Amino acid sequence: MKALAIDQGTTSTRAFVVDGTGIRPVHAVSHRQIHPAPGRVEHDPEEILANIRACLAAAPAVDCAGLDNQGESCLAWDARTGEAISPVIVWQDDRTARTCADLARAGVDVLVRERAGLPLDPYFAGSKLGWIMAHVPRARDLARSGHLRLGTTDAFFRDRLTGRFETDPTTASRTALMDLRRRVWDAELCAAFGVPMAALPPIRATTGALGLLPGGIPLTASVVDQQAALHGHGARRPGDAKITFGTGAFALTLTGELAESATLLPTIAWEEGGAAPVHALDGGVYTAASAVNWARGIGLFGTWDEIGDFAAPPAISRGLAFVPALAGLAAPHWDRGTRGAWFGLELGTTRADMMQALLEGVAFRMTEVVDAMARAVPVRAPVSIDGGMSRNPWFCRFLADVLGQELRIPAESELTALGCGQLALRGAGLPEGAGHVPAGRIITPRPIPQEWTARFRAAREAVRAYGAHQPAPGG
Repeated sequence: MKALAIDQGTTSTRAFVVDGTGIRPVHAVSHRQIHPAPGRVEHDPEEILANIRACLAAAPAVDCAGLDNQGESCLAWDARTGEAISPVIVWQDDRTARTCADLARAGVDVLVRERAGLPLDPYFAGSKLGWIMAHVPRARDLARSGHLRLGTTDAFFRDRLTGRFETDPTTASRTALMDLRRRVWDAELCAAFGVPMAALPPIRATTGALGLLPGGIPLTASVVDQQAALHGHGARRPGDAKITFGTGAFALTLTGELAESATLLPTIAWEEGGAAPVHALDGGVYTAASAVNWARGIGLFGTWDEIGDFAAPPAISRGLAFVPALAGLAAPHWDRGTRGAWFGLELGTTRADMMQALLEGVAFRMTEVVDAMARAVPVRAPVSIDGGMSRNPWFCRFLADVLGQELRIPAESELTALGCGQLALRGAGLPEGAGHVPAGRIITPRPIPQEWTARFRAAREAVRAYGAHQPAPGG
């Protein structure tokens, strides 16, 4: 059997065929990143939908398909016509930071943490959907007439492509509107964010018979991209962990049962039809590859081989640190007011020094996430990593050292699509084992001086203190 895996990500939509021999690419197309105001990030929903259709049209004959999605990105549309009435508000968007701060002062943060398992943060879809209700008059008109649909991008795509308005528990767990234990929309959470619960999609299993896509292809899996990647990395037992270094960097580890954490995100890894849900803990760094691309855009380097190795010792050992909080701090701090900064600059500092410090900053931030994860559940070695930055040998070596954990870099790099395809095959009835993950290589950590971590921590606390005196983003 062959599955078509459609990986609908933050910057592109890509299609792959997954079968018993592995994975191979079919089609890829990028979409625009729209920044209408500071802190705002949007996509054109029709553009992305057209790109998904192009992936379907380019596909060879397959038995089933899976679709993975961005997780927290969301929009509104008309139930009668399918017409989007808002842009996609992307997970990176922080327009609701002030709203979240106001809700926290009213004590809503306690409710969100208790019911949804999440911090009160503009990262999640709930406050974004509330923003649509407050700022898009047509949304209110459609709600009054009973014709409004609200949801994450997967629900929009599935509605338009299969005629079924549904989402899955992995994606619903990223909204801050779902009761994580009961896996149903929570009326109090919806009311707190100003989201009409009647406009939200039914929550169905991650895998199974989910409708027919154009061309008659059965959709048999729908899942968040990071959870798809966790499956693609081969995680099957509690403590199995992966880190994906994409636009942001996201670590997930399986927990089996629902795990409690004050600083990380309990979430659903996947829920296969008829089976109990599999739980995970999630923690992210908002800017990883996006920080590298930003640095390239302002001229700190030109070609990728310039930052694949450095002749100098680590920048942190020379007193130079970078905090990659270009869109705020995610786990375990959840501080949107913090912004990025270099510390320790001097007249002799070069562009290479600044790039070395930037890569180190991403590694130190991810170490903070994994350390918090290890306090909640034992993380099994090796930790598997993928994404664009996993192809940078210097970064991977430094990451292993500061994590103090063995790293595994699988021979296959497209693990999000692989996991999506594996779940689609399982949803179509194929047993475990499809799309085997090549073992890859192992990096063994070397000891580092404790003062490196202390120096980065001091830099991070300094930018947090500075951020406390800046205007709040959003409105």
